[in-house]
Amino acid sequence: MEPRVDPMDGRVLERNYDYAQRNVRLLSMWYDCDLERMLELLAEHEIELSRNDRRQFGTWYRLLRQRSGGYQSD
Repeated sequence: MEPRVDPMDGRVLERNYDYAQRNVRLLSMWYDCDLERMLELLAEHEIELSRNDRRQFGTWYRLLRQRSGGYQSD
């Protein structure tokens, strides 16, 4: 019997983000959740966004990281 993998585990989430070609929209479709929830999950696990996702969601993501206590400003 294979061990079960928790898709919400930070390492699994980051690996799946890589598999989704570091695309939040695609990852949210894979996880069958809305975009806001996917950004929350990435922020909670301190998973850095791709350059393209930062352009689209960077401000929103930084706000979520601050709320979760995981973001330190420069």
